[in-house]
Amino acid sequence: MHTTTPIAPPVRVGIVGTGFAAQLRAQALLQDSRCHLVAVAGRDQHRTKEFIDRVCATPSLQPAAVSSWQELLHYDIDLVIISTVNPDHGPAARAALLAHKHVVVEYPLALDVPLAQEIIQIAEAKRLLLHIEHIELLGGVHQALKQNLPKVGNVSYARYTTISPQHPAPRKWTYHREDFGFPLTAALSRVHRLTDLFGKAVSIKCDCQYWAHPENSDYFIACLCAAQLQFAGGFMAHLVYGKGENFWKSERRFEVHGDQGSLIFDGDMGELVTATGNEPIAVGDRRGLFQKDTTMAIDHLTAGQPLYLQPADSLYSLQIAAAAQLSAQTGATVTIET
Repeated sequence: MHTTTPIAPPVRVGIVGTGFAAQLRAQALLQDSRCHLVAVAGRDQHRTKEFIDRVCATPSLQPAAVSSWQELLHYDIDLVIISTVNPDHGPAARAALLAHKHVVVEYPLALDVPLAQEIIQIAEAKRLLLHIEHIELLGGVHQALKQNLPKVGNVSYARYTTISPQHPAPRKWTYHREDFGFPLTAALSRVHRLTDLFGKAVSIKCDCQYWAHPENSDYFIACLCAAQLQFAGGFMAHLVYGKGENFWKSERRFEVHGDQGSLIFDGDMGELVTATGNEPIAVGDRRGLFQKDTTMAIDHLTAGQPLYLQPADSLYSLQIAAAAQLSAQTGATVTIET
């Protein structure tokens, strides 16, 4: 862990990306008087200009529309926020840090572990901010889980399932084999919630299946990943992630079972089950988390306020996702090095 030298406002910011996360980032920056949004880089110039018109209605305050993240790095900016397709995360973050820019990046930091390790080392050597977004840790369900976890006693089993039907599956990067990446890497928050709650994993066995798009095999219409993790605490956890046309009912369920009780979270409804009965658990709102994450990053840059996780935390989850990918490819249980 290292500290960065505070920046005097306004913090000059460039955004890479024009999707949903980039929009929420831009809106948060435009509402923060400590920030100045200088430029937005997108892969399509027309879409980038549309994005800027949508998020910033005042022409005199609109940021520049930039054709690539490489061009963005030539601007006079302090901070680069990377909210683009997954394969660009690592290269853009690495280049930004080498250009002496602070970096906020959506997970995953990179699609492969060695590049992620190199990026973290660069940030540490240059004493620059590298913040990897994991807003799931700020959400109401996760906070309620952490607060109530001691009540189940010694954990014996956990299960986390997220299923997202989509009909039809869109032909966009989130359903593109290369742009999306291995599902548990792309959806790294699922792994990260487990490691944040339960610590070190010992081994993982994973199966993964794609259903190819009938007209273009570069895309898929559905995917399913099912992993079994063994944790150092001596218990097993199952992680299931699926999306697309082969599913017909949404599911977002997290269960933790222990020798004193069980925690069951179904959607945003939670309950503690013990020998004395069932007790409902209040769950906070999921809205506004990107704004909260952005504000915390600016607080850190301008006033040295602490962030809610370190890059090494995200890197460890990425290492588990890489082990899951290896297991899916080989059919073997993979030992996770500590």
